[in-house]
Amino acid sequence: MEIHTRQLHYFIAVAEELSFTRAAQRLHVSQQGLSTQIKQLEHGMNVVLFSRTTRCVELTTAGEAFLQDLRGMLTGLNAAVERARATHRGEQDRLVLGALEGAALTLTEPILAAFRKRHPGITVEWRQFTYEDPSAGLTGGLVDVAFVRRPFADDGVRFETLFAEPLVVMVPANHRLAERTEVFAHEVLDEPLLGAATTDPVWNAFWELQAHRDGRSAPVVPRSNSLLGEFHKVATGSGVVLTVACARWIPFPGIRLVPIADTPPNEVAVGWRGDHETPLVRSFVDIARSVRDSRPELIEQLQKPDFADGTVPPRDRVRAGQAYTSK
Repeated sequence: MEIHTRQLHYFIAVAEELSFTRAAQRLHVSQQGLSTQIKQLEHGMNVVLFSRTTRCVELTTAGEAFLQDLRGMLTGLNAAVERARATHRGEQDRLVLGALEGAALTLTEPILAAFRKRHPGITVEWRQFTYEDPSAGLTGGLVDVAFVRRPFADDGVRFETLFAEPLVVMVPANHRLAERTEVFAHEVLDEPLLGAATTDPVWNAFWELQAHRDGRSAPVVPRSNSLLGEFHKVATGSGVVLTVACARWIPFPGIRLVPIADTPPNEVAVGWRGDHETPLVRSFVDIARSVRDSRPELIEQLQKPDFADGTVPPRDRVRAGQAYTSK
């Protein structure tokens, strides 16, 4: 039986989208080519993976079992390839650094500058990840170290916290909460939330305020895998987004950011795998810790941001739970 990894990635895309059209768009391939590859995979396995009708696409029981096993297998395969590459290039000449959007914000460059100064012969290979992988490559073994936002499913990952950033809700300018200076979590539970494009249950539970829902499901609407995508969807009225205070640094017309008064902050950390704690990784973590400790004023600004920049109303105008009164 000859199966190509391309076919396996195609299968996962269709299984997640339950649509050949959307899967083809996501993979940037033709729908006909995608369908052909899936049929070849089914023929090679002698198994029907999808039930197809003119109205919908569904996984068969065999397809569901295959999907469950396949994800773990591909993660292991990617990790094996990355370890082989690391061995080939030599562990001590390169550090692969993963990051989500924003990385460690204004701490990013001081950390990298200090690392380059201590290790002038080391190449830092930067890899950017979307919300599809909240671990920024760590859990898949794709990077050595990463700037991440907690919480997420982090088995085997260790952390050094850099700072904790408060949450805000991003709403259209004409939204009922737009003129408030802060809200409570219960006030946004019935709002349609734009979810992140990940299957990580820990990540989703945090950003969907599951701790405040008493077991009720969040009304999640079509997902986005980037902050800019969230801005566009909120501005057009598709829903609201829970995000972090640094979103105020990106001016966007028709958007308001309102701090949430009673939710835990989002923790920004350096992460690394416990089974891959090389001397270079330990040095990077030590440098990140030193830079953090040497800049208390910067950390204070990140953890207690000033919203007096036009993205939310002045704090003396409205308080959570009070009616808006124009001066």
